[in-house]
Amino acid sequence: MFGPRDEPDLQKIAKAGLPYWIAGGSGTPEMLAAAREAGARGIQVGTVFALCSDSGLDPEIRARLLEGIARDELVVHTDPVASPTGFPFKVVDVSGTMSDAVSYESRERLCDLGYLRTPFAKADGSIGFRCAGEPVHMYVRKGGMEDETVGRKCLCNGLAAAVGMGQQRRTGYQELPIVTLGSDLQGPRRMIDLHPGGWTAAEAIEWMLSQPLLAKAADLEGPPSAP
Repeated sequence: MFGPRDEPDLQKIAKAGLPYWIAGGSGTPEMLAAAREAGARGIQVGTVFALCSDSGLDPEIRARLLEGIARDELVVHTDPVASPTGFPFKVVDVSGTMSDAVSYESRERLCDLGYLRTPFAKADGSIGFRCAGEPVHMYVRKGGMEDETVGRKCLCNGLAAAVGMGQQRRTGYQELPIVTLGSDLQGPRRMIDLHPGGWTAAEAIEWMLSQPLLAKAADLEGPPSAP
């Protein structure tokens, strides 16, 4: 899905003279140093912090993810249709979650949180909302195309379940989690070597700034100023 055309030209970005940060596949001290060398103010790191002990991720899920990474068995794929918004979404293949086909098919489609609904103009000029993850007949009735619903998942409920806040239906059905991480797992692998029992966000920051020049730069810049 992604190729060479998606690689940013950092030299051209730097020539704009505006501050910028690099996100995606840059979650190591070396990548932070390279980003700073290229003129970036810093990087955006997600996966190392998502897996830390104080991230809010369900502890059982975290343990399974760390075990999979340690064994080099964890698979993260880019699902082009998972998100109701139509944007590609990174999904971790974990049994018993919405990443497996059986669990997905067993869930009755429902959009009751609605954080990713899309507004549309109704015939009377008012604004309505629809979600490609809601029941198909409801989506079509609101003017959506049926083929836009294929493979769509309820990220709202799935991500809430991943942090232990999954809803339980009156039928007894318990919402299953959807787990998302970045596909570059070298950072977590190295953190596992350093902290086999898990790590905190503070330890992740300490590791990210472990190169002397980066630590010195962080001390000089100090905390961000208040808006």
